[in-house]
Amino acid sequence: MKTPLALAVCLLGFICLQPQWLPAQDQPVADRYTLPATDDGLPGAGPLRRQDWFQKLWKQRRSAWAQRGEQDQQAIVFLGDSITQGWGDDFRKSFPNLKLANRGISGDTTRGMLIRLQEDVLSLNPRGVIMLMGTNDLGDKAEPEVIAANVQLILAELKKHNPEMPIVINQVFPSSETKSRPADKIKKINELVAAGVKENPQVTVLDTWTLFANADGDAKVEEFPDLLHPNDVGYAKWSAALKPLFATFGWTETEPDDFTLEPGFISLFNGNDLTGWCFRDQKTLEIQQAFDGKVASNDGRYVAKNGRIVVTTPVEGRRIQQMWTTEEFPTDFVLKLEFRATPNADSGVFIRKPQLQCRDYPLAGPYKELKSYKPQDWNELVISVKGQVAHCTCNGEVLEAEFKLPETGPIGLEGDRGQMEYRRIRLQKLAD
Repeated sequence: MKTPLALAVCLLGFICLQPQWLPAQDQPVADRYTLPATDDGLPGAGPLRRQDWFQKLWKQRRSAWAQRGEQDQQAIVFLGDSITQGWGDDFRKSFPNLKLANRGISGDTTRGMLIRLQEDVLSLNPRGVIMLMGTNDLGDKAEPEVIAANVQLILAELKKHNPEMPIVINQVFPSSETKSRPADKIKKINELVAAGVKENPQVTVLDTWTLFANADGDAKVEEFPDLLHPNDVGYAKWSAALKPLFATFGWTETEPDDFTLEPGFISLFNGNDLTGWCFRDQKTLEIQQAFDGKVASNDGRYVAKNGRIVVTTPVEGRRIQQMWTTEEFPTDFVLKLEFRATPNADSGVFIRKPQLQCRDYPLAGPYKELKSYKPQDWNELVISVKGQVAHCTCNGEVLEAEFKLPETGPIGLEGDRGQMEYRRIRLQKLAD
């Protein structure tokens, strides 16, 4: 039996396969960017806004974009509503040296975005698409299943256009029941959308709901003064959350790492490939697959990229996996490395075998009270092993003072949910 979401996607897919409403290119702008008076023949389902202010804004922004079609070719396109529009055309100077195009319209719904997708997005042959949508549908009483189904139709059109193009879905931001956007409905939209993109390697879901939600699942007034739109603080957090993904897509941080190894340390990662790393049997730790000379593990989960080991976001949404050094370390040592986590990402560093939790600590825990942790930025772990005890710090703050270890074993990096990156992985062997 099909789920309600599957039935909705099937129904909306049938609607979308019918001749779609697309304005003729030779129509006057006033007609070309005016939504029909009824929904007859339009793709998708759910609310469309036809208020005078919205129609005026729709015409203004879309007609202006039509004049920029050539200029915006191959841009990274942000598609959304007022929150996306709020980036401005300069994207608050958050992404220097990137060619970006803002295709956000205040008040727009997922159905509206579906209708304008071809002209506003696909016609640009985008390098990538960053999506945030659904909150206005909810404000207009649409059910989560309808909203998620429209998102699936947009994704299907993007995939048809270019199956290799990176797509980022930002989870619907928290808001408030006072804005007709209760937390349970927003969470349901996010759950349905995430379920719909499982096993789709083209799509990365960014956990922006957990990034912004308070303990009740609502927006924080210090980041969303009207409980709907982010302020400068909110946009800065969103920008920081996106940047690690942009690096993984190869849009930024394309230069090799210029880090210089300290005297007495050996590098466990050469910055170029996964030489010295392998998959092991989870129980026996016997080596199963070695990755010498390879830039990625056989399944693509671990990737060497410009001085970083990227543990990519799993297509299943969550998948526990480990990659290990081929060498074991029976003597005392000091291990140093840096890590960067997307919001709420979950990973770990294995020391001889036991796992030290390595996560986006403020959101994922367990060390939520750290003062020096830098969200979505690089943080340093220092692990000093003497005998069968490790002393572990993050940016100088103690995580574990006496972490119990076996006598020997390899170093491992885990992937679970979200994206994790590791760099500058080095070790100093101490005298016996």
